[in-house]
Amino acid sequence: MLTEKEQDIIRRWNEFYLQPRQGTVQEQRTRLVDYFQEFNRDQPEVGAYHEAIQLKQGLHADIAVPKGKAPFPIVIYIHGGAWTLGSPATTHRKLIKQFAEGGYLTIAPDYRLAPENPFPAGFDDCIFTAQWAAENAPRYGGDPQRMAMGGDSAGGNFTAAVLPVLANRGPRFKAAVLIYGAFDFAGLVKLAPEAAEPLGRAYLGSGYPKLLDDPRVSPINAIKPGAMPPSFIIAGTGDGIVGESRTIAEAMNRAGIENELHIMTDMPHGFMQMTELAACREGLRLMFDFLRRHV
Repeated sequence: MLTEKEQDIIRRWNEFYLQPRQGTVQEQRTRLVDYFQEFNRDQPEVGAYHEAIQLKQGLHADIAVPKGKAPFPIVIYIHGGAWTLGSPATTHRKLIKQFAEGGYLTIAPDYRLAPENPFPAGFDDCIFTAQWAAENAPRYGGDPQRMAMGGDSAGGNFTAAVLPVLANRGPRFKAAVLIYGAFDFAGLVKLAPEAAEPLGRAYLGSGYPKLLDDPRVSPINAIKPGAMPPSFIIAGTGDGIVGESRTIAEAMNRAGIENELHIMTDMPHGFMQMTELAACREGLRLMFDFLRRHV
C-alpha cells in the first residue's frame, strides 16, 4: 500500500504529466526541466562525470564513470521525453549516475530532438552512439565486450528499435533495459489518437502516418528470433501505456527471446526516477540484479 507521501508524489506528478501540452515546444522543455529538479536531488557520487563529450559533429553525450578499478561493463542509456523533450544533463543526470554507482560506465547520448529534427535523426544518433562506444569506451575504462542498452519511454522505444538493427551489423549487446517504452506506435494512434497523433506528427514530421509501422518506429514489428538480447521490461499499472510492455514481452516470448517483465502496482509513467517511491527502489534493485546476471 502506498504511503501518504508516495500518494502525494504520484498525484502531483500526474497533475503535471497528464495535463494537455501548452505553449511552444521550448516552453514545454523548460517546464519539464524545472519539474525534474525534484527527481534529480541527492545524486550519488561517481568516479567522474563528463558532460557533453562530442561523439561527432552535432552529437554529444554525458559519460558517467564508476568508482573502482576498470574495465567496467557499459550501459548506453537513452533518455525519455516523448522524442521532443529532455536531455541527459537536465532530466536524467541522477539516473545516469545511478547506473555508474551500480558499476557501469554509462554513456547517455544527447540525441537530436523532434520536431526540429524528425525521425530518423534521433534514431540515427543512437545507432552512432553504440558504434562510438564500441570503439571509444575503453578510453573511459569501459569494456566493449560487455555492453547493455536501455532507456525510458521514448528511450525505451529507441532501445527496442536500435538493437534489432545492431543485431545484424554490430556491435553486439548482452542485455536491454526497456522502461515503460512505446513499442507499437501505430497501435497507440488507434488506441488513443488524441494523445498519440500529435506525438506522431512531431516525431515523424512528413513521415506521418506512413512510417508508423516501420520497425524503427514501432519496434514490436522487429521482434523475431535473435532480434533482441535478454531484456528487462518494467512498467506500472498506473501508466496509460503499460500494455506496451506486456505486448512486447509476449512478442519476445513467441520469438524465444529471454525477458523479465515486472508490472509495478499503482506506479505511473516516469516512476523509475522517483526514488522516494518504494517501487522505484525495488525496480532499480531488480534491474541491477538482471544486468549483473547478463552483462
